[in-house]
Amino acid sequence: MRISVIGCGYLGAVHAASMAKLGHDVVAVDVDPGKIERLAAGEAPFFEPGLPEILTEALASGRIRFTTDMAEVADATVHFLAVGTPQGPTGAADLTYVDAAVASLVPHLSADAYVVGKSTVPVGTAARLAGEVEAAVPGATLVWNPEFLREGFAVQDTISPDRLVYGVPAGEQGERATAVLDEVYASALAEGTPRLVVDLPTAELVKVSANAFLATKISFINAMAEIAEVVGADVTALADAIGHDARIGRKFLNAGLGFGGGCLPKDIRAFQARASELGVPDSLAFLADVDAINLRRRDHVVTLAQELLGGDVAGKRVAVLGLAFKPNSDDVRDSPSLDIAGRLEGLGAHVAAYDPEAVVTARRVRPELDYTETAADALRGAELVLVLTEWNEFRELDASEVAGLVASPVVVDGRNCLDRDAWTAAGFTYRGMGR
Repeated sequence: MRISVIGCGYLGAVHAASMAKLGHDVVAVDVDPGKIERLAAGEAPFFEPGLPEILTEALASGRIRFTTDMAEVADATVHFLAVGTPQGPTGAADLTYVDAAVASLVPHLSADAYVVGKSTVPVGTAARLAGEVEAAVPGATLVWNPEFLREGFAVQDTISPDRLVYGVPAGEQGERATAVLDEVYASALAEGTPRLVVDLPTAELVKVSANAFLATKISFINAMAEIAEVVGADVTALADAIGHDARIGRKFLNAGLGFGGGCLPKDIRAFQARASELGVPDSLAFLADVDAINLRRRDHVVTLAQELLGGDVAGKRVAVLGLAFKPNSDDVRDSPSLDIAGRLEGLGAHVAAYDPEAVVTARRVRPELDYTETAADALRGAELVLVLTEWNEFRELDASEVAGLVASPVVVDGRNCLDRDAWTAAGFTYRGMGR
């Protein structure tokens, strides 16, 4: 199929390259000439495993092209909206980019075109945009097809998703839209991917509801970590025990620094704001506590660092391992790790920071930190070690070798990802989260 993707950020770039990988003819558009130039040269503007390979393959095949000219999408049948919806000053989602993308796209739509929203938007947005599209181009159809990408697995999640959700109009128009999306996702459907066809507001709610649930689950186990630390229990063993209950499950029950990134924090705040606009603020009032618990874990690590350094971090060398909000990513948006590093630096610590992929992105946000090229450089002479992102490189550190580098063998395992017995055997004072 002839497909356009509007927006070449994280979502759009991955989606465009993946659609080309599946054999579609793709034109991807963005207003940022620098981003387009890099993508057209086969250079991914962010770290995502597998993206450089499928991008190179798509460019070599001729099935993808990148442009800043919206007019080049005119021959496409399906147009994916993949622009950002950042958090506004009130917590509500800022729809500036979505509205601008639709306004720029409409003059180039044909009467048989399908506009497919993938951005995470407040419920009710799709119905409004559908009215605008149909009024401007009679016959054109807007549908909503939320994305469920996990950073670090985004290519896999696009090509072989765990489910497909189509939000379509009622009646024959919706049936035609469903058939078109079935053609777009023919490969995934052939593999048995579940497909759910719903109305527009349900499709909009699916993504934010999923993120709200995951955020709640993470904050729940972190609340249990707070209790465990007071009574001397082990929250990891607790999570294993309750995770055997099929109604609960073990995934996302890992106590640590909490969630960050460009989705969960933003989405739960925007969801609360939308509930207030709809006149049902109490329905999502609990998300304020979810958010507060999450942010408290960062405070806890700062306090723990002060305690382990004798009450004052000023002048002390602290090694921070991990800056991205999660492993296999260079994304530092609302990163708990980078936030903690910045706070400690602000308290007078000398923070030596290292991440396998996120040094460049972190430096843009926190230029004051001392960034190192290797983990060993960060560790050398450290009076406290903080492991704040669970990269495999850090999981696999030899505690005895680390002991030979640091000035003082004290480690905070902010993600409960280290072998506690191995580190204590190497002479370290070990502190985990809720352990």
